[in-house]
Amino acid sequence: MTISDPRSVNAPRFLQGAAQLLNDPRDVSVLWLMLQCGSMALCGSALFLVPEPWTFYLAPFYWVFGLGALLDRFTLMLHFTSHRPLFKKGHGLLNRVIPWLLAPFFGQTPNTYFAHHMGMHHREENLAADLSSTGRFQRDRLDHWLRYYLRFMLIGLPELCLYFARRQQWKLMWRVIAGEGVYWSLMALLLWQRPAATLIVLLLPLIVIRTLMMMGNWTQHSFVSAQHPEDPYQASITCLNTRYNRRCFNDGYHVLHHVQPRAHWTDHPQLFETTIAEYAEHDSIVFDGLDYFQIWLCLMFQRWGTLADRFVRLEGAPQRSRDEVIAFLKSRVRPLPGY
Repeated sequence: MTISDPRSVNAPRFLQGAAQLLNDPRDVSVLWLMLQCGSMALCGSALFLVPEPWTFYLAPFYWVFGLGALLDRFTLMLHFTSHRPLFKKGHGLLNRVIPWLLAPFFGQTPNTYFAHHMGMHHREENLAADLSSTGRFQRDRLDHWLRYYLRFMLIGLPELCLYFARRQQWKLMWRVIAGEGVYWSLMALLLWQRPAATLIVLLLPLIVIRTLMMMGNWTQHSFVSAQHPEDPYQASITCLNTRYNRRCFNDGYHVLHHVQPRAHWTDHPQLFETTIAEYAEHDSIVFDGLDYFQIWLCLMFQRWGTLADRFVRLEGAPQRSRDEVIAFLKSRVRPLPGY
């Protein structure tokens, strides 16, 4: 098995001097993406100054050339910098740029992603107390995903605040309330003053990215062992050799992310290769050439043959025929008892 996922950074030479501001010099590529997203945010801001009929004419260019090129990458940059702050302590205010200044242009409300992902999801690990747990659902059914999605969209925010209140995590609760309060107050003002630009620049990206995140989290935790749902090797998947990994900081290594949440994204392929025996020992699910969204489509349309053809047979794991692989995958998407 050959793994071609990226193991090095890529950024313009003129940014190399800025590496001294960063906690990890390898993150100069993240800084480059941050600057690209900042340019896109300026373009989004400019749409608020354009006469309203022209706002709609320019919207397709903004979405295709801007959001289409950066929306997924920004989300994983936000994810990565939530685990590993980008700038050193002496430049800590710069760490606010991504979650506060840039995030609203890419569908993210300030503070909420960090609180949900770091304060709740990684604490609960997709078990029953996880508000984004997939355990109670049949994970190859569209109607079950729609229930999962609508719950998140309609009551996800109050559920998250209640979660923190019950655990007396007041700092995280107030961070969510502050971020959401500022965001929605500004949204209401802008909808009143410039509804077209607000719809295009802020509201539609929010709906799109929250939909994509719920598709992604669903897939990352679709194949869960009923016997060991607490085992990260059996509660998530690994996706190798995808365009998504090349664009989005090797995010396909989701098992590894739960085993070593602070591992640098450039280390993921090597860490996977050096611990592959553990994946085999735990009978972990690995796909070659499929990303989360392709797997989500396969699940929704019952394309078990496609999943079986892309299933990686790890040396040391139980050896299965194609039909046995399909049966194995189907056994991992059933609702878990007690959820």
